[in-house]
Amino acid sequence: MTGQIFTDAQQAIGFARPALYRTHATVFEEKYPAFEYAKYIPTNEDGDMWDVGTIVTSLTGPAGKAEYLSGKGFDIPNTSAQMAQGVSNFHLAGCGYELSLQEVNRASKMGVDISSRDASGARKIGEKFIYDRAMTGSTEKGFTGLLNNATVPTAAAPNGSWATATPDDMVADIDTALTDVYINTKETELADTLLLPTSKFLVANRTKMTEYGGTALKYLSENNAYTAITKQPLNIMPARELETAGSGGSSRIVAYARNPGVLEFFLPGAFTFLPLHPLSSMSWRVDGIMNVGQTEIYRPKGVSYRDGI
Repeated sequence: MTGQIFTDAQQAIGFARPALYRTHATVFEEKYPAFEYAKYIPTNEDGDMWDVGTIVTSLTGPAGKAEYLSGKGFDIPNTSAQMAQGVSNFHLAGCGYELSLQEVNRASKMGVDISSRDASGARKIGEKFIYDRAMTGSTEKGFTGLLNNATVPTAAAPNGSWATATPDDMVADIDTALTDVYINTKETELADTLLLPTSKFLVANRTKMTEYGGTALKYLSENNAYTAITKQPLNIMPARELETAGSGGSSRIVAYARNPGVLEFFLPGAFTFLPLHPLSSMSWRVDGIMNVGQTEIYRPKGVSYRDGI
């Protein structure tokens, strides 16, 4: 059995538009775990599609000191809060797809949902665009991301070379990255999140620690500075971008305090489809747009990079 054949665009648009609306409602509900930037970085969605940026104000701590006084002293020292202010810019971006009268008719004959493939593909590409900006930034717009910020303290892992490392070496490398944050921030921040290159995450997950009776990854999740101090579990996740994010293209460990006081990603306009509009008597277009900011790291010492694993 074949579907209805349309002879002109006015007839076909009645087939295309309802299918598009149904598809978009479905696509908005789809999840793409590989591009879930919000699980890595607190995401600030304040604003809208047309905002151009936001003013970011951060406190760098009080300045001044206390001193001994005489009973009639008039020279009590002052203290003051140190503030820094900057601008975080937003950038309009988008992608879309086209439909032709020929495609509509062929899809109708086959009983196929006309735009499931194209709409889903456009949304996935849009979400990947956002994810890449959050994680590694944009050279075109001149900003970095969570994994490659030049202000973050960076050093070589003390052991490294996990291809030949012992389980104890792996644990030592990871625990060093975690304790970096606690020490560098003078015990004001704790790294509650650890990112490993996907291949190294899998190595740690299958490497047995005989005396412990489990894997190196499991041991670390239960025995680390964050858990010892807070009694809370450490969040350990793989990130494929870390395979070559380190110095000289080496693998990188990232440890950080995942809270908006340390870092956040600005996304004032999430990916949104615009209404279907005609291009000609035989074709239509559907565009998707987004307003994308950048990852701001307010306290670089709340993050640590260790390279060479």
